[in-house]
Amino acid sequence: MGLTRIAVTVRKLGSKGEESYTATFLVDTGAVDSLVPAAELRKLGIEPRRTEMYEMADGQLEQFDIGFAELTFLGKEVPVQIMFGADDAEPILGVIALEQAGFMVDPVAERLKRLPARSLKAVVLKSVA
Repeated sequence: MGLTRIAVTVRKLGSKGEESYTATFLVDTGAVDSLVPAAELRKLGIEPRRTEMYEMADGQLEQFDIGFAELTFLGKEVPVQIMFGADDAEPILGVIALEQAGFMVDPVAERLKRLPARSLKAVVLKSVA
């Protein structure tokens, strides 16, 4: 299975202006939130609101500044919590943004697939005794 990448545009929440950052993002279903180089977010006037701890793929814990932005991809706009990555970091599109926009990853075709419907079913967790 290969990697899926798509073009994503980032804007400051509520901004209808032309100021934006567009790049090819790695679609990462293992990442909860999306990540953008901090310098690009700051150019758009997006500032950190708090910090959060994240577990990296190698198990290490790392703290990131967090802000809020609007992402546009495949014709959908979604407001998201965004991580301020290193200035040379590859942009990442996380699973929350994918689900908010109504997409899932098709691992065979290595592309995004529109979900036919959003689920409102309750998840019931059963304890194992």
